[in-house]
This record gives sequence, structure tokens and C-alpha cells, in this order.
Amino acid sequence: MPAFFEFVQVDPAGAQRSFVFKLENAQLIETARSLIAKKADAHVMGTIVKQPAPYNPEWKFHLDPPSVEFFEMAIEVCDANVTYVAEHLDEVGTHFLPNGTWCPWSSMLVREVTITIDPASGQLQP
Repeated sequence: MPAFFEFVQVDPAGAQRSFVFKLENAQLIETARSLIAKKADAHVMGTIVKQPAPYNPEWKFHLDPPSVEFFEMAIEVCDANVTYVAEHLDEVGTHFLPNGTWCPWSSMLVREVTITIDPASGQLQP
């Protein structure tokens, strides 16, 4: 059963922005829960899919669940702020975030999110 988690990142204007991602791997779900419980300095990395996801309605993109992992250090070429990614989504996978790999260094895993999605429509249930 999938689980949903949130990371936050401060945008260039100083506002805290939230990004929700989905995990399907049971071991990775337990890792995420453990990192949150320990208040570990965990950052999120994954491959961008240029489509909105019902569990992350603020953004027109999401992370491919099988690609998600956690990191402490990563190469600079995959670092970008969530608002910059949104503004330059058409460039993702070119010179900007090659292969669509995104590793926002300032992302902080903060919590598990309870989300219910209607299996028939794929939309959030109230």
C-alpha cells in the first residue's frame, strides 16, 4: 500500500513551500518513517514526471515513486528550488536537471501525509 510524505523547502522569496511525494516500496516507506521519527537531516531525490499528481495539487509535476530516495549529499547538477523547477518545467531533462533527476539540497523531509485517493477517478477524496 502506498504512503505519502511531505518535504518542505524555502523559496527564494523566503516562503516555505511544501511538496508531497508518493512511496510504494515498503522498505523505503519504513525508512522515511524512521527518518521523520529521528528528525534526521534527510533530503529527497527523484525523477521528475512532468504531469500533476492528485496528491500534490500545488505543482504541475511530481516525483516518479520508484525513483525516490533519500540522501545526505548529492551532485550540484540536480539541485534546484521547487519554485524554479515549476517555472522552468519545460527545460527539465535538458541542460537543466539532466535526465529529470532532482535533488533539492535544501529539502527537508517533515511528515507523513494521510491522503485518500478515489481508485475509480484517481482524484483526492474529501
